[in-house]
Amino acid sequence: MTPDPGFFRLCNEIKHYPWGSPLWIPELIGEKNPEKKPFAELWMGVHPLGPSYIENSGKKEPLSAYIETHETGVWGKSAGGKLPFLFKLLAAEKPLSIQVHPDAGQAREGWERENREGIEESAPRRNYKDPSHKPEILCALGPFTALCGFREADESAELLDALGFPVLEKPLKALRSPGSGGERLKAFLQALFALGPQERETLSRAVSALPGTSSGKGPAEVSMKLAAQFAAQYPGDPGILAPFYLRILKLKPLEAVFLKAGVMHSYVEGFGVELMANSDNVLRGGLTNKHIDIPELLRILDFSPYTPSILSPPDTERRPLVFSYPLPLKTEFSLTLLKNKDRPLPYPLKGPSILCVTEGSLLLGNRSKLSLRTGESAFIGAACGSLVLDGAFTAFAAGTTGADAAGAASVNAGAAGADAATPAGVQAGRRGENSR
Repeated sequence: MTPDPGFFRLCNEIKHYPWGSPLWIPELIGEKNPEKKPFAELWMGVHPLGPSYIENSGKKEPLSAYIETHETGVWGKSAGGKLPFLFKLLAAEKPLSIQVHPDAGQAREGWERENREGIEESAPRRNYKDPSHKPEILCALGPFTALCGFREADESAELLDALGFPVLEKPLKALRSPGSGGERLKAFLQALFALGPQERETLSRAVSALPGTSSGKGPAEVSMKLAAQFAAQYPGDPGILAPFYLRILKLKPLEAVFLKAGVMHSYVEGFGVELMANSDNVLRGGLTNKHIDIPELLRILDFSPYTPSILSPPDTERRPLVFSYPLPLKTEFSLTLLKNKDRPLPYPLKGPSILCVTEGSLLLGNRSKLSLRTGESAFIGAACGSLVLDGAFTAFAAGTTGADAAGAASVNAGAAGADAATPAGVQAGRRGENSR
């Protein structure tokens, strides 16, 4: 019988949502797509709606089943259980819905409430599919545009007022009413969602007529261009105004953003890796044909103006590089960037993890070996012992713990000299000057 190496190649599920790109994921995984189907997401993990399989002794086995029957090998000396995260490739050619995720308490309460109400988990109007929160981090593989966090109330009022749309009289009045910024933003959204069908069509026509091809780069011009695109894709949806009340975020390759509970956001366009708690709880707020529960959305939203930090590696050209993106909150997961050039690199994560290669190829192993090329991934248990990665590659590791700081510092210092020995994962994320 072949010994269990503790690490395995993964077979993963593709999600063909309408907003997906027909190019980015197929090109990365080397799969032809003559029908130009949208490849929106590739899921890596044990989520029941898209579980991964491992290749074990020539057979395919659900990753979840392997974890259940090999608890010691998967978790080592730490507590066992289910894999607590979901790892994805995400390729957005069109904007995802405007959405927000609940915190742990809200998720538990909402899930139990909808269970008591007898709402089937598969029902379109179901908000809470599980009792878990859903913090997440997205790291760009190329230029990536997102909406993330509310602008200041006065800033939104100024941008919207300049449009001169009579149909926005009531929402703008709410936005300029007395109270805190958060109270005014909540009143504004309530008034915006209260617009009737005819008013929504009027708004959509007015936004469609905005100078969407403007070459200006100021907040007003960028917001108008995005809003005009949204109006063409989702006519009659009040969410087309989101660029005027949410911050516009532009990520460069290998830059990341962390999204905590309560933050309204939308991924607009781009290709990246996404890591989140293993949950499917989403409250939508526009740019979608799916169910929108306005009262529940308003209940869990955090209306505080919010400017997200952009998390950046210290030097993306360094080889080798080990960098765990610093997360502002304690979560079930960590995301680590690994870059190497034809030298042995100790694998830095200690708990169960998933490794995904986004550029080049590598050889993973100790006594046993596993080769991975661009677009391939592997599950790695905690009890594998000391593993080494060899090759020229860029890869991301999703784990339950970040890279060992001392080991990462040693690797990074060896690549760039003693002045670059800052431990991975402790560099502060910069505030995004491009997050207007």
